[in-house]
Amino acid sequence: MRLAVLGAGAIGPAAAVLAASRGHSVAIWSPSGAGTAGIEGSIEAEGAMTGHFPLRVARDLGEAFAEADAAFLAVPAYAFSALLPRIAAALPPGLPLLIAPAASLAPLALDALVAARGGPARRAPIGAMGTTPVTARRLAPGRVRVAAVRAAVDMAAVPAGSATEMGALATALFGHACPLAPNVLQAGLANANPIIHAVLALTNVTRIERAEDWPQYGLMTPAACRMMDALATERASLAAAFGVTVLGLGESLHRANGVPIGPLAEMAAAIATTRGAVLGPAEMETRYVTEDVPYGLAFYLWLARGRGVAMPVTEAVVTSLEALWGRGLRDNPLLDGLDPAALEASLARGIGREP
Repeated sequence: MRLAVLGAGAIGPAAAVLAASRGHSVAIWSPSGAGTAGIEGSIEAEGAMTGHFPLRVARDLGEAFAEADAAFLAVPAYAFSALLPRIAAALPPGLPLLIAPAASLAPLALDALVAARGGPARRAPIGAMGTTPVTARRLAPGRVRVAAVRAAVDMAAVPAGSATEMGALATALFGHACPLAPNVLQAGLANANPIIHAVLALTNVTRIERAEDWPQYGLMTPAACRMMDALATERASLAAAFGVTVLGLGESLHRANGVPIGPLAEMAAAIATTRGAVLGPAEMETRYVTEDVPYGLAFYLWLARGRGVAMPVTEAVVTSLEALWGRGLRDNPLLDGLDPAALEASLARGIGREP
């Protein structure tokens, strides 16, 4: 297939490498243009995948979408509010789009934007992936390190009945299995990063502030893991209030790293042994806080208010991080115009689509 990759940080190029390795033709587009500077016809991969892989740079969204069979969006959640309106204006109605990870109801927000622009009632579905198909780090303009290729990624869709179709598309592009989720809310709740990252930031803030090197898996101590488990328990209760289930933290770590499921601290220690010292953030402007709190934990609280679900530990963690970082961390423009008390119909049918 011909794939348009939107986003050229680390995940976009690594996903492009994975798709190209499977025989697909890939064009990549950077919203700012900075991410594609230095890519000249191919990109080099190391780590879980090695070699040079062909990669065409698109100058704009129109060029990225031209003749594409599918599109894949991989940008930080905080970029959605500025980027989704641009995509809504340019997305061909027949082009299926995958969003990874589908944080904070981003697929539904995009559907609402397309509908508001007078988009046709018959249009391609939007796929909501629980996480990204790869983990990666950008080493240089033309080089990416693929740390891991996931074996399975949960898949939902807008409309909800298109999950099987979008799962088949993702499997064809990237090779991983796609356990199906009933709707994009489950996919939005599925990612373990907001819980794990928020606790790591909270318990290691002085290390972050002093720009120290610190091994994040090595510091997932029993105490930190108790807080993670408490947050995960509240998230599970929230999901149940909406009639969905989410993976536990242990299953998420198992899928991402292949270590046996067990107590969270023991799993983290095993990951630290097998992967070495994976360093945590060393600056206060870290996505562990700027992305994973507004579009993760604070999103959970927004949902909880609409259903009367108590989440005291989550509320305390968000409030503590706001005090430590000296700013509000709850602003999420993706949720403007959405009602947490009346999501079911939109989750099932989409917005402005044929019944």
